[in-house]
Amino acid sequence: MFVVLLKYIKGLEEIDSYLPAHRDYLAEQYDNGNFIISGRQIPRTGGIIFANVCSRDELEEIIERDPFKINNIADYEFIEFEPTMSCEELEWVL
Repeated sequence: MFVVLLKYIKGLEEIDSYLPAHRDYLAEQYDNGNFIISGRQIPRTGGIIFANVCSRDELEEIIERDPFKINNIADYEFIEFEPTMSCEELEWVL
């Protein structure tokens, strides 16, 4: 399991211009079972994605297809962790 931290490196006007494509990309990753939850940071300086993939290499390949990455809109940090507890709805990740 990974937490992906996105930090915007461009202004919000440029971020917003790529937001529809980024959301389409996220929807595809949800459909593929790779992402569990995502959203904006507050204040709006970036985003967070929880990813359920097998390896960092796989995650990096997935992130390379993000329009924010393709267009150099955000920097990415990957934090790997092993889930040991969850709410009932997410027990499947344990």
